[in-house]
Amino acid sequence: MRKGRQTVIFENAPSIFETASTVGKKEGEGPLSAKFDTVLDDDYYGEDSWEKAESKLQKKTAEKLMEKAKITEQAVDLILAGDLLNQCVGTHYAVRDFDIPFLGLYGACSTMAESMMIASMLISGGMANNAICVTSSHFCSAEKQYRFPLEYGGQRTPTAQWTVTGSGAAFIKNEGNGPYVLGATVGKVIDMGINDVSNMGAAMAPAAHDTLSALFSETGTKPEDYDLILTGDLGHVGSDILCHMLDKDGYNIYPKHNDCGKMIFDAKKQDVHAGGSGCGCCGSVFCGHIFKELKNGNIKRMIVAATGALMNPTSLLQGESIPAIAHALIISTDIENFLR
Repeated sequence: MRKGRQTVIFENAPSIFETASTVGKKEGEGPLSAKFDTVLDDDYYGEDSWEKAESKLQKKTAEKLMEKAKITEQAVDLILAGDLLNQCVGTHYAVRDFDIPFLGLYGACSTMAESMMIASMLISGGMANNAICVTSSHFCSAEKQYRFPLEYGGQRTPTAQWTVTGSGAAFIKNEGNGPYVLGATVGKVIDMGINDVSNMGAAMAPAAHDTLSALFSETGTKPEDYDLILTGDLGHVGSDILCHMLDKDGYNIYPKHNDCGKMIFDAKKQDVHAGGSGCGCCGSVFCGHIFKELKNGNIKRMIVAATGALMNPTSLLQGESIPAIAHALIISTDIENFLR
């Protein structure tokens, strides 16, 4: 059922049955260390390149998910996945050995929310019974692609974020005990003219503002209706911008807001400047920490809005600005859909 222009409410709310998460060594030294299934002690993950390591990261996380969910590849209808590397090559090599129908996605750092949103649409509409949603990112492969070789040793600006080495995977079904995906708001591409690749928070915050404004307006809900309003990877800079923009619209999210990029690292101890980013940021935090909080009842109703910067190395070299997008999911432990 559509609610306005961007929001859909699921008549048959899919259930997030199980999740799995993997992070790198630095992420494993952060405050959420105990919440992840696997913490690597070597960012090469036994491979001879960071790109191969990222593919392995995603593949092993999907395999861990199937192990935890006690399912085989033959029981999975679809796998929806993506990453940050050119042409989603990290994902393509990750899933090539799986005997599962595949849809590759690119929403940059919003891909975890995008994959879960599309999976929920397909499942609620009867087009699939279940789906695996998986994303990944890797600090070293992302820096090499978008900014400078690590060997360059360039100084990072205060607004720069640290791309998370991590992966998250979720198994969504047409039945189960929740938590449930009640609805979703599809984002629009928003470009405010930011062209600083070291200030992703400023580039992405307006997209998060646009999507969350649409969600509140079209569902008739308020920030107070949720236990948590979680953004994907705005970090400290982008989170402040988002909260200020929504406050000017009359939506005070300050008491309910947190951001995966702020949660995964200890900003004072780990020198990550403005916080975390990357497909694996929202993926690992949601599938590691947040899913557990939903299952144990500490969170009953929430929004997760993952944001992505939709640029590539060529566009940056040509002087283009950075378009951004945000997709949002409404998740609840109660099957009763309060949005109807």
